Amino acid sequence: MVDIRCGNIEFNNIQAIIFDKDGTLEDSQNFLRELSIRRARLIDAQIPGIGEPLLMAFGLQDNCLDPTGLMAVGSRQENLIAAAAYIAETGRSWFESLTIAENAFTETDKYLQKNRATSPLFAGSLDVLKTLSEAGLKLAILSAAPTKDVENFVQEHQLSNYIQLMMGGDQGLTKPDPQLFIQACKNLKISPNVTLMVGDSQGDIIMAQQAGVAGTIGICWGNSQAPHLEKADIIITQLEQIKLC
Repeated sequence: MVDIRCGNIEFNNIQAIIFDKDGTLEDSQNFLRELSIRRARLIDAQIPGIGEPLLMAFGLQDNCLDPTGLMAVGSRQENLIAAAAYIAETGRSWFESLTIAENAFTETDKYLQKNRATSPLFAGSLDVLKTLSEAGLKLAILSAAPTKDVENFVQEHQLSNYIQLMMGGDQGLTKPDPQLFIQACKNLKISPNVTLMVGDSQGDIIMAQQAGVAGTIGICWGNSQAPHLEKADIIITQLEQIKLC
């Protein structure tokens, strides 16, 4: 068991830390912004005038990505359903709306792909993961993205020596359902009450707290003003603020 300190808060007898991926370990904001724009443009090309409302639905306003918005915290499927719903409002059938949305999402994926260049690891994260792993902590990534995307992220950034569990939101559960966190803990063979959650969204915090976690750490890189994380035990601005006691 390990004691962890963040600022003036100490978490004692910790056995594992579960991290979110997008916005926590992965600097994906620019990628998600571009993803929103390209998807909306493709749909707008078929249905003129729908582009701006779609961007707002995705959580993009004034070219800034809302950290609480759909694109930032939702899964691909949730974004797809939202886009299809906006298309359906134009009078098209639900099947046609889904088809238009899916085609736009698939076409965007061909030209905009996540990799180390478009979504780099946040600076300093690798050293922190290495230090925590060497201290004997079990480390996991629990994301709204599909498990395959989490596995690709770990492989792309050479994190396999430190991450013991890679789990996405394609297990039949989605954030903030606490059962998703509980399942991750079962896979790690530890209890939630000896586990910390580190995430950048309200869903991460609520999910972990309802699962009976030992503590929650909200992260908003470079910005301590994060009202959407106010329920977390502490808010940090970089991963290096997680320290061994």
